[in-house]
Amino acid sequence: MEILLENLPNPFVYFVPIFAILILAEVYISYREDKELYDIKDSFASTWVGIGAAILNTLTKVYQIGFFFIIYKLFEPLREQYLGYESLGWAWWVWVLCLLGDDFNFYWHHRFCHTVRLFWAAHIVHHSSEKFNLGTAFRNGWTIFFYKPVYWMWMPALGFDPVMLALCMSFNSIYQFFLHSTLVPDIKGMNKIFNTPWVHQVHHACNVEYLDRNHGGIFIIWDKLFGTYQPREHHIAPKFGVLHPPQSHNPVRLNFHEFSDIWKDVKRAKSWEHKFKYVFYPPGWSPDGSTKTAKQMQQELERQISVVPATPAINNKGEAV
Repeated sequence: MEILLENLPNPFVYFVPIFAILILAEVYISYREDKELYDIKDSFASTWVGIGAAILNTLTKVYQIGFFFIIYKLFEPLREQYLGYESLGWAWWVWVLCLLGDDFNFYWHHRFCHTVRLFWAAHIVHHSSEKFNLGTAFRNGWTIFFYKPVYWMWMPALGFDPVMLALCMSFNSIYQFFLHSTLVPDIKGMNKIFNTPWVHQVHHACNVEYLDRNHGGIFIIWDKLFGTYQPREHHIAPKFGVLHPPQSHNPVRLNFHEFSDIWKDVKRAKSWEHKFKYVFYPPGWSPDGSTKTAKQMQQELERQISVVPATPAINNKGEAV
């Protein structure tokens, strides 16, 4: 295990200067063009949340890689017996498959973070800022690292080397840093396959039309395949943040306020069924409909749009036709 971790480079080290330069450039453009992309208190909150996430990610690295290594070795005899190989190796095509598999895993991990309230509690901090800038990319939940590896366990079982898998996960995270900016225009050709800043604005918006959409990391193809893709509409400007913001810049509160709200709902629930649903049903679920899930709100919006009468066309004489 020690040898495994010693051979595991950290790509983030090489990208930190690039991240810093791009953030400073974005701050300068925001100031020069009066775009108000940054807020001092919000930026400090993102910084402290990011530092905490980086520390916890480092502390849990041994657990994550160790978990993958155990799965990798545990399934080695089964791979030899039924698949005829010990490991998939390090060929270029294995790297391609590993990147695709990693992003597939991230899509489902990310999607469940939006549709299971307990996981949303761990993820909401990333969406809590009302600003959408490169600094927001570091606003990651402190508890998410403890359960995230479960989605990836099938890959070392199939023979993907744990070091390769960890590197692909890092590359995915590095790519996603560049998604958090409103300064990059719509790149239509790229949007067909890859996640882009234009498309990712939808994911961070709390407009009803945009809720729970575009969960992919590097690729947007998963959203298109599984019905969660939503293009960024030019006529619907995204409103960033969450529907029920924590009203705080305290990094501890930002990370744990939703857990606290879950506990309050569970305590006042009148049945074990309702207690269970408050924890594992989508955010916004309530037994009496007093609060609604994203899907329920979108269905209501669709019904409202469908009953709005069409505006009649007017001819040159001012008559309806």
